Amino acid sequence: MLKDLLYKVKLTAVHGSTDLQITSLHIDSRTVLNGGCFIAIKGASTDGHNYIDIAIKNGAIAVVVEQLPTILIEAVTYVKVADAASAAGFIAHNFYSEPSLNMKVTGVTGTNGKTTVATILYNLFIKLGYNCGLISTVENKINGTVIPSTHTTPDAINLNALLKQMNDADCAYVFMECSSHAIQQQRIAGIYFAGAVFTNITHDHLDYHKTFDEYIRVKKSWFDYLPSTAFAISNADDKRGAVMLQNTAAKKYYYSLRTAADFKAKILENRLSGLHMIIDDREVHFKMIGEFNAYNLLAVYAVAALLNMQKEDVLLTLSDIDGAEGRFDYEVSKEENIIGIVDYAHTPDALLNVLATIKKLRHGHEKIITVVGCGGNRDKAKRPVMAEVACEHSDKVILTSDNPRNEKAEDILKEMEAGINVVARRKAITITDRREAIKTAVSLSNKEDIVLVAGKGHEKYQEIDGVKYEFDDKKVLREMFELLGK
Repeated sequence: MLKDLLYKVKLTAVHGSTDLQITSLHIDSRTVLNGGCFIAIKGASTDGHNYIDIAIKNGAIAVVVEQLPTILIEAVTYVKVADAASAAGFIAHNFYSEPSLNMKVTGVTGTNGKTTVATILYNLFIKLGYNCGLISTVENKINGTVIPSTHTTPDAINLNALLKQMNDADCAYVFMECSSHAIQQQRIAGIYFAGAVFTNITHDHLDYHKTFDEYIRVKKSWFDYLPSTAFAISNADDKRGAVMLQNTAAKKYYYSLRTAADFKAKILENRLSGLHMIIDDREVHFKMIGEFNAYNLLAVYAVAALLNMQKEDVLLTLSDIDGAEGRFDYEVSKEENIIGIVDYAHTPDALLNVLATIKKLRHGHEKIITVVGCGGNRDKAKRPVMAEVACEHSDKVILTSDNPRNEKAEDILKEMEAGINVVARRKAITITDRREAIKTAVSLSNKEDIVLVAGKGHEKYQEIDGVKYEFDDKKVLREMFELLGK
């Protein structure tokens, strides 16, 4: 009944009966079915209030709004709320029988590391014998079954429908990424979190959040609303790690490689063969590479410990787990042992972390050749910085198209070029065609050199003028190794 769906929703007015049997929920008026409830959400580019008439015409018997229409139809119930986006979360959670209450849901937020931490947690708990769900940028999974992912965090209705599927599949644990967009847009409103993780924060998504302070505030707001029954764990080595947990009611924990913390680790060796670390006085070898992955692994270990897993079992299982697809994903060419690395690094900090790791893996004077671009219709401020970081830490840089979306790739590349100083300019060339750029990088490489293709990682497409064309960085890199006899 509609009145049951409104549990915990902040109402300001109701016109009509709430004793209605609602058969479906919708935030898109075009998908509304007979007996459905339409929730009019004000988005960045569209306002659901403009489509109320269409929703009713398509069969909506209840409408949730922030502003009542001028004319009210007698057969329709209008529910006025202060925040329709937040209401959508609670209504969806109630409609799908409060699925998050029956599972331990752990969310992961931060600029970098969200996908890796959530994916490793899922793989770890599956290997430990538990039924689990994963909600991530790369893919959603229920006990090994893949469900395609279109957003880092789905909208409130699809998210709760997915959680209901996980609940029906007897999942005991769910690990999900919580992007700043999802937090700001209230997509996770109404969900009960058993735990929350903060990885790090650097400049990103300023096209959406406008200022870095606002980006931080949005991330922090999620922790502010956690219940006292939850745990909140933060990276003590990030200068904003303590700020994130400042006002949370959740139980606070910290992890660190550099300072005293609840969960502490030290890197003994960082090689292409993997990481050798000490975690809680235990020496462990991991398949994953790089200091940034040391942080990811430590965060995973901490979450598992807080979810009452046996620490020895966790470390033993983690030692045999690979990272997420497209995150420092590498292979070595057959003929000349050139290391090709594909990484999702699409922020200056992420790119710097990857290049710093690569430098530490070099045995001698192997060249680092970096292929990098920036996405269109996204934060423009980071474009010159990405090029600057690439040039400062690489021997050769090829600037190329990423996902230009609705911008011209050439315009994006000019903005990237603006970040390259006169001295570094001789290191860089610009090749708009991404396939040709990767081919050129491989052709410039010699025995045991390192070719980094950054920015797209796991993505299997390139978006140009609103059309997604098939493109897989790792597949193209492999093809070029073979084509050029490397």
